[in-house]
Amino acid sequence: MTPAPAGRPDHTAPATPAPPERPHHTAPATPAPPERPDHTVEDLLRLHAPQVLGALVRRYGHFGEAEDAVQEALLAAAREWPGRGVPDNPRGWLIKVASRRLTDQLRSDSARRRREENAALLTPRDAFTAPPPGEARAPSQDDTLTLLFLCCDPSLAPAAQIALTLRAVGGLTTAEIARAHLVPEATMAQRISRAKQKVRGAPFRQPGPADRDARLAAVLQVLYLIFNEGYTATSGPALHRADLAREAVRLTRAVRLLLPREGAVTGLLALMLLTDARSAARTGPHGELVPLDEQDRSLWDAAAIGEGVALVEESLRQGPAGVYQVQAAIAALHDEAARAEDTDWPQILALYDILVRRTPEPMAALGRAVAVAMVHGPSAGLSELAALEERLAGHHRLESVRGHLLERAGDPEGARAAYQVASQRTLSRPESRYLQMRAARLTP
Repeated sequence: MTPAPAGRPDHTAPATPAPPERPHHTAPATPAPPERPDHTVEDLLRLHAPQVLGALVRRYGHFGEAEDAVQEALLAAAREWPGRGVPDNPRGWLIKVASRRLTDQLRSDSARRRREENAALLTPRDAFTAPPPGEARAPSQDDTLTLLFLCCDPSLAPAAQIALTLRAVGGLTTAEIARAHLVPEATMAQRISRAKQKVRGAPFRQPGPADRDARLAAVLQVLYLIFNEGYTATSGPALHRADLAREAVRLTRAVRLLLPREGAVTGLLALMLLTDARSAARTGPHGELVPLDEQDRSLWDAAAIGEGVALVEESLRQGPAGVYQVQAAIAALHDEAARAEDTDWPQILALYDILVRRTPEPMAALGRAVAVAMVHGPSAGLSELAALEERLAGHHRLESVRGHLLERAGDPEGARAAYQVASQRTLSRPESRYLQMRAARLTP
């Protein structure tokens, strides 16, 4: 099983802690909110892309060709909708356009004449409003969940499962996926292409219980990576991509409905809710990044925190605590502190000690280094960073944390240099501006 990655801290703050004992109150799994009329075109395209792909694969098969057709339909929508307006049925529009592109593609392939004849007979009626033969329902958001498990086929290597799902379900670009995995974009493109070839012809249906269990670890890791990219975008002008974070939460809720007694699923949902609850306070009036210890905690989402804490407690009763449950417990400790100075750092450090024993991810060790600094002082934290040099070489978060700890240790010159290096390495503009501001404050 591939362990899940440790969550990104709110810049220099570590990820998430264990709640105090309290009476049990299980929050019900709430359904995904209905589509809002204020969705931007980009939001709508990201929301519908996996559902459209699921509809095409379920009807036609040919995963790779279907994914290419969906991408063409998304490009067509991005060109047409801003000027002509969003259609009344955006999903139906995308399915119709993607279906035409796919059947055209199949017809044009002279080496696949038999497939060409079949494709010509499979032209969908009324933009897929009627279900295929033998199926009692029309395409719906359930297709996204089916697609999620399809991409996590056990015949694929774990890295390929994750890459394919992030591309097909999460809507991340190949470059974004490559950055999340710290590999070259060309390497990731090859990985995704090979994965597409392997799942060609796989039946488009929900896996049985045994097969589902074999895919669950990869499914959860993918959902967490999608959420992380939404909560802190690895590149671009915005710190937060709310559409991705919302979709990750929605899909995790759907998986939990399938597996309500699976502690890892419950823990992951708790972690997402407790982390995303801080979103409104993470940026200032001009889009600038606000670190965790400086956030206005009155802006945090109390309802999400309450549900998340209840889910943490439930997940810990569902079996041995895994990486998601531990990270959710860390998040709960942060969220339950009324002020930054009230944070229970010794308990957070104890939880990080458990976390780093259960996952090899360097980000978990980086979060622990911050916790060590908060409990034992910045010099102790800097010693922990020294052990991470090789594992996080070239990553901006290592230098960002170094700058933070050097500043706390009374070394403004060293802190300024670390912040400047970190600002040059990150591809996120808000993070870069924040780091440059930190460096400027330390300039004599």
